[in-house]
Amino acid sequence: MEGQDEVSAREQHFQSQVRESTICFLLFAILYVASYFIITRYKRKSDDQEDEDAIVNRISLFLSTFALAVSAGAALLLPFSIISNEILLAFPQSYYIQWLNGSLIHGLWNLASLFSNLCLFVLMPFAFFFLESEGFAGLKKGIRARILETLVMLVLLASLILGMVWVASALVDNDAASMESLYDLWEFYLPYLYSCISLMGCLLLLLCTPVGLSRMFTVMGQLLVKPTILEDLDEQIYIITLEEEALQRRLNGLSSSVEYNITELEQELENVKTLKTKLERRKRASAWERNLVFPAVMVLLLTQTSISVLLVACNILCLLVDETAMPKGTRGPGIGNASLSAFGFVGAALEIILIFYLMVSSVVGFYSLRFFGNFIPQKDDTTMTKIIGNCVSLLVLSSALPVMSRTLGLHKLHLPNTSRDSETAKPSANGHQKAL
Repeated sequence: MEGQDEVSAREQHFQSQVRESTICFLLFAILYVASYFIITRYKRKSDDQEDEDAIVNRISLFLSTFALAVSAGAALLLPFSIISNEILLAFPQSYYIQWLNGSLIHGLWNLASLFSNLCLFVLMPFAFFFLESEGFAGLKKGIRARILETLVMLVLLASLILGMVWVASALVDNDAASMESLYDLWEFYLPYLYSCISLMGCLLLLLCTPVGLSRMFTVMGQLLVKPTILEDLDEQIYIITLEEEALQRRLNGLSSSVEYNITELEQELENVKTLKTKLERRKRASAWERNLVFPAVMVLLLTQTSISVLLVACNILCLLVDETAMPKGTRGPGIGNASLSAFGFVGAALEIILIFYLMVSSVVGFYSLRFFGNFIPQKDDTTMTKIIGNCVSLLVLSSALPVMSRTLGLHKLHLPNTSRDSETAKPSANGHQKAL
């Protein structure tokens, strides 16, 4: 009997591992396909050649797609964990959600951390150096020469980064034990380096999010049709049409020798055509779209912004008054054991909406900053170098989003960040299977 029980437990553990691996692969495949279509939509078409550079661009495209899929998974993992917890609470004995358990959630968090490290420190630097490489002088040109140059550059970059981290650790904590722990590359060095990247991402999020919250109203105002109050769109379209015809006649009457006048007139004509297109779109919009959608969206944005600011202010007051409210990294109740909000499923849904709103606002704020304004991708006109820079930026922001959301008090989910979480999740998963 004991032998049969042991074999049965091993079979259950094997089946659980196969099921979790299959689910992780399917989820990542969906994200990878979506990321590939997004990148190919913005990638410059002139980069598609039929030579050695085409192979390099294709490899860099696949690596950038992988990084974008990882960043999307890291950003969506927090809402997925919150909604999974509420589903397990609502249907604890349901046959159709046996695959959704704490072991799967912890495995997804560990894979997100592993792939984020892999993309930040290996794949994206390799894609950038491989794209810019030409091969060492004196060697035969080709893919092998470019790969050799890329590997040499990666080794030099790794040595530089490891040395900088070692010096920074020596300046902060000049202790023999801490210095010896830096020699443990896998258990200490990489998590410490990833923590530094997450810290930089948190600082960047704290800088981008307020800018994004203010810019969201402007962006939505440009995307939606505003109400027409005391405006005659037909008259405005008639006037702009006459102006367009006048500019066109002036442009046709000028000689080709007056280049600066032609350039100015072409730019002015383009602006007039853009304004005419906007006016025609406003005229074609229905009364519901003009008078209902725009005010509703603005009220919704104002409500979400107010709730976010209120929650952050309450959390800051709690941190100032009560020391026990500090997020000290202790283990929480676990997935499926207790609700993350006092209002149950409604509160969890509100947290997910606020997290998505914070995510979108941070991205809008990032591209609104003057230093990162050149990073904005253009449809069918974005180089692979800029695509790699965008993927790295989004990966840093997405890796810091769960930490900043937990710090600001937008959710109370315990974030697994070490391998010990996966080890402690296995007994709970086995216990869950035995209970079923």
